[in-house]
Amino acid sequence: MTTTIPGQNPPTVLMVDDTPANLALLAGLLGRKGYRVTAAASGPLALESARADPPDLILLDINMPGMNGYEVCMLLKSDEALKDIPVIFLSALHETIDKVRAFGAGGVDYVSKPFQFAEVEARVATHLELRRQRRQLEETNRRLRELEDLRDSLVHMIIHDLRSPLTGIYLSLGLLKDDKNNVLTETSKYYVSTGMSSTQKMVVMVSDVLDTSKMEAGQMTLHPATCDLRVVLEDAIAASRTLAGAREIRFASPADAMPVHADKDILLRIVQNLLANALTFTRDEGVVVLALAAAGTHVRVSVQDDGPGIAVAYRQKIFEKFAQVEVRANRQRYSTGLGLTFCKLAVEAHGGTIGVESEEGAGSTFWFQLPVDALAAGETRGESPGRGR
Repeated sequence: MTTTIPGQNPPTVLMVDDTPANLALLAGLLGRKGYRVTAAASGPLALESARADPPDLILLDINMPGMNGYEVCMLLKSDEALKDIPVIFLSALHETIDKVRAFGAGGVDYVSKPFQFAEVEARVATHLELRRQRRQLEETNRRLRELEDLRDSLVHMIIHDLRSPLTGIYLSLGLLKDDKNNVLTETSKYYVSTGMSSTQKMVVMVSDVLDTSKMEAGQMTLHPATCDLRVVLEDAIAASRTLAGAREIRFASPADAMPVHADKDILLRIVQNLLANALTFTRDEGVVVLALAAAGTHVRVSVQDDGPGIAVAYRQKIFEKFAQVEVRANRQRYSTGLGLTFCKLAVEAHGGTIGVESEEGAGSTFWFQLPVDALAAGETRGESPGRGR
């Protein structure tokens, strides 16, 4: 039985009740209010009708032969195509336990019989409006995600195209800095060094944005091999001299090799990022201290600065991509961009952990740990590959 009311796309209400008089009464009343009403006299017929023509809302009786309202509601909620349809129970059962069971089955409301039509119509209108707003919100979110994806694609394209000219500028400044013909004044050399430092920072920031996105999407390919972390740290220090300026970078290299199975280029980027961050927040003529030590089955690298320190509330957030926006919005500057986010993703991709120890006003120590390459460590100590420790 269907009652169609004139109007453009009127809301559809499916009524489920084994009493024909109840169906006829409500269908007539709701029909006159502008709803398109479909009726079903049993649970199986209701499920068949809902699957064939999903309604906007369902009014559901509980006491029906064969399949009760609770069972019907649970089957509706288990169907991906029907689970979001609001179900209002309309029943002669008055006990609290009945209402609790109805909500537990997935109902959004409960009206007791005998009912007042004004109450039923008000609840139907309310839940239809809530569903309309939820759908509108979902559609808005979908469009926002599409716009964000488009924006990200555009930003990545621009950033990707920036890397080549920035690298060219850096190399050109490097040739000027060599000044083989001694034509530059000391002031000019200073400006060239400053330009190289700024360009190097921009190249690192561009790489961080691109590689962070790749790692988040699972598109970053690692090329792991046995490498000595001592060499990685020394290479990172050499590459960071331009950024250091008057600041000192101290590193006491351990006597023993510190082998890990990792992508050496990525490890170099991790250390360079941590060094760049430390140098940024270290005072002029201050000191940044690198340390490397065994930590059980892991190797620990730490970078200590004498900067302003980090508030407790931000010590985990600074490693998160979107938290950087919050940090900057609150006029806090604990990192130089996505560098720490890249470090976190890269360290975790190698099976390691990363963190920070800090005290406001007393500097910070950023650290990460990676598993020891046990086989390489055994060979370094002269142990046979088959022996273990």
